[in-house]
Amino acid sequence: MQLTLILGIIVAIGAVVFALQNNLPVAVAIALWRFEGSLALVLLVSLGLGALIAGLLSSPAVIRGQWTMGRLRKQVSDLERQLAAQQQRSRELEAEVARLSPAPANATPAEKPYVGLKTLIAGTGAEKNPP
Repeated sequence: MQLTLILGIIVAIGAVVFALQNNLPVAVAIALWRFEGSLALVLLVSLGLGALIAGLLSSPAVIRGQWTMGRLRKQVSDLERQLAAQQQRSRELEAEVARLSPAPANATPAEKPYVGLKTLIAGTGAEKNPP
């Protein structure tokens, strides 16, 4: 914010210096309209009109972008709320499963017997003679 203010003051000082150095009278004619004024005034008015036209032409895109950002923020908020609800439901279901089917404390998963590389390559053993 302060940088913008400083930049604006510098531009204003530059415009004043420009106006003081270019005070020659000029005539501007557009179609049937004719205007006489100092060169600095004509240039500053044309600069202002150009900035105004650029702002008016870019404002629909800016407004559209703000609407899109608002819609996307709302969508993200809704999705985050749904995610939190799903995580809560998942925790509840996990607690329900743990409560209904407690695993024995001393149960260990059955280990598969080790099959060596030679056995796998040669194809001898349990693979050749299925039960």
